[in-house]
Amino acid sequence: MRILLAEDDASQAESIQSWLALDGYNVDWVDRGDYAIHAIEQHQYDCILLDRGLPKATGDEILQVLRKNNIETPVIFITAQDSIHDRVQGLDLGANDYLIKPFSLEELSARVRSQLRQKQQQASHQIHYANLNLDTQAKVVTQDQKTVNLTAKEYQILYKLMQKPEHVVTREQLEESLYAWGDEIESNAIEVYIYQLRKKIGSELIKTIRGLGYRMNQASSLK
Repeated sequence: MRILLAEDDASQAESIQSWLALDGYNVDWVDRGDYAIHAIEQHQYDCILLDRGLPKATGDEILQVLRKNNIETPVIFITAQDSIHDRVQGLDLGANDYLIKPFSLEELSARVRSQLRQKQQQASHQIHYANLNLDTQAKVVTQDQKTVNLTAKEYQILYKLMQKPEHVVTREQLEESLYAWGDEIESNAIEVYIYQLRKKIGSELIKTIRGLGYRMNQASSLK
């Protein structure tokens, strides 16, 4: 696990860095806001510890850049700004947690672990393929970070195909995922839903395997 620590107090940064290293984290430390932005552009972090009062670019400005660019890395503000207004403002900006100085290193470790657990839980709800992302918890599909409006049955078909994109899913398997026993199924229902899906996400993403069924198009994932 890699953590970015953006803190301009060298003594405190050294203590945090040493402490988190004992927990098994690799911690990159920067003491300026512009350095933090550069580090985030160059590396992928699992969590960011961000002082709000950094020189060259404040923690608030860094967080705004992150969220504007759809970077959802967990951010914990570590700051002496301790009023209710400060905390509410920091969380509204998009911080995942807010830790007021001085704080115990044990509590910092616990806050980091909490954010990493949440990140892992959220990741388990996401299925990615090519430029598609399917959120199984929110039941939302996005393509190039734009929401794709699908019907319930279109969503179910895409979910079935994206679960194991390298496998062929038969028409019968798709019907079983869409209909209950006794439901009346039109003979061309699956073909119609596949046609509608292709219109919405692009025809190249779903491949017909003649005589067998459908699967995600492996060639399209390499583009």
